[in-house]
Amino acid sequence: MSRYRTHHCGQLRAEQVGETVKLAGWVHRRRDHGNLLFIDLRDHFGVTQCVAESGSAAFAQLEKLRSEFVVSVSGKVVARSPETVNANLPTGGIELVVSDVEILGEAQELPMPVFGEQEYPEDIRLKYRFLDLRRDRLHKNIVLRSQVISSIRRRMIDQGFMEFQTPILTASSPEGARDFLVPSRIHPGKFYALPQAPQQFKQLIMVSGFDRYFQIAPCFRDEDARKDRSPGEFYQLDLEMSFVEQDDVFAAVEPVIHGVFQEFANGRDCGPAQFPRIPYREAMLKYGVDKPDLRNPIVLADVTEAFRNSGFGVFARAIENGAVVRAIPAPGAGARPRSFFDKLNDWARSEGAAGLGYIILENGEAKGPIAKFLDAERIAMLKQLAGVTDGDALFFACDKEAAAAKLAGAARIRIGDDLGICEKGVFKFCWIVDFPMFEWNEDEKKVDFSHNPFSMPQGGLEALNSMDPLEIKAYQYDIVCNGVELSSGAIRNHKPEIMYRAFEIAGYGKDVVESKFGGMLNAFKYGAPPHGGIAPGIDRIVMLIADEPNIREVILFPMNQQAQDLMMQAPSEVAPKQLRELHIRSVLPEADKS
Repeated sequence: MSRYRTHHCGQLRAEQVGETVKLAGWVHRRRDHGNLLFIDLRDHFGVTQCVAESGSAAFAQLEKLRSEFVVSVSGKVVARSPETVNANLPTGGIELVVSDVEILGEAQELPMPVFGEQEYPEDIRLKYRFLDLRRDRLHKNIVLRSQVISSIRRRMIDQGFMEFQTPILTASSPEGARDFLVPSRIHPGKFYALPQAPQQFKQLIMVSGFDRYFQIAPCFRDEDARKDRSPGEFYQLDLEMSFVEQDDVFAAVEPVIHGVFQEFANGRDCGPAQFPRIPYREAMLKYGVDKPDLRNPIVLADVTEAFRNSGFGVFARAIENGAVVRAIPAPGAGARPRSFFDKLNDWARSEGAAGLGYIILENGEAKGPIAKFLDAERIAMLKQLAGVTDGDALFFACDKEAAAAKLAGAARIRIGDDLGICEKGVFKFCWIVDFPMFEWNEDEKKVDFSHNPFSMPQGGLEALNSMDPLEIKAYQYDIVCNGVELSSGAIRNHKPEIMYRAFEIAGYGKDVVESKFGGMLNAFKYGAPPHGGIAPGIDRIVMLIADEPNIREVILFPMNQQAQDLMMQAPSEVAPKQLRELHIRSVLPEADKS
């Protein structure tokens, strides 16, 4: 028996009434009723109400306690009277009459309370994260995270995957986000990089003759924070499979992702076990993004032809110069007041657009600012293309294709939320497939990889040699859930001649490929199997299951928006001796003289 406790604070029930027990934990709440003093004692497992009567030795001991003192208490378990039973607590049918108290750890005055779920500023929460983690909601989120990872690991092993660990110190890569660099002490002027992902290593595992690999992998990227992206580091379910095509990867991954969501859904609908597949171009046309939230029933439509050579000169002239028009249906919005439409126009302007043109359909006619510029034939065409009818409204985004998609996609989300038409209590998954292999980099005026440079182009070497690079599709795919990208993956390019050519199109010579990817490229020359994989994000999976709007709420010790660890005070300066050992010198930017 432990010196500190015989039971934990979520364990006692009616069966223990009459027993003398010992509990240990934190003082969650203290309530003084004059002749009775109540202490709610909390540990990892739950809360137990403890009580002492005035005049008892224990009463005097309990009076000394403050919130978050760590104590061990002994006493007798008694049943609560019927009117005092707390049905919201698993231990709510009993209480502990305290006979002795031992203070194990005192607590100073708290910078933020643990009891309750009040919102506190981010800097306070992160500086005192150890207190924040004692709060019930956050504590449950971290427990959920552990359970989700355990479930994923079990499901992967059951499918024959083997767990391996790949290196943390590796070489810098020219693709993706910025690397975190680690200077080498014994190789002056050279640097390791923390892995943005175990991409090359997991492919080498396949070349090494292993069939199915996975790990819960830490990844490091020097990129800015977002609500669904933690700065600096994150974890992913990294996996790779040999002798597979795209469908084989899907068949292995769907049961894992769908299964873990079902396990922790708590009654929420997880949809079909096989996820629908949406080609990239279709996703951009219908939803304006490549990570569509399918809970939103609004589907965009290309209505460029309805405005071509129309009386609405603003759109007609833009179309002549290469613009397109995307329609955003607003079901039932025709009955909304003028302020609804004005607010949406104000929102569009805040997004950098000129506004959102719109029409309202009523009694077979169209009303609104641009309706007078459209004849009956064009109105009929709009209704048919966008699938709208009387009582609906139709908004329009007109711009070059990418910009129109971006505005229309954002408007789709905004309108769906404003109208309250999005499904609740459901997880909607899909695969986005057939990503373009390359894209045009407008800033550098060159062709770039659009997704993963190690992907196999559809059509192989022949496609690379004969097609317009911007028309080539790749065996690349994403899993999306409720508008959140959970993962990216691909069937890999395992043939050196195809890799050389793909990188050549993106502006990388043979020498660069061999310098940056020599280890993997060399391995491919000694017999590489066809292989593919994917890497769903652990943090995002838990964020969705926990129904948290910010990824910070499911990470033990996250950084703030500026990539600082306020609790451990990182990043920090280091001693000059350490810099000398690493053969580097710190050169700070000049102070702003303006």
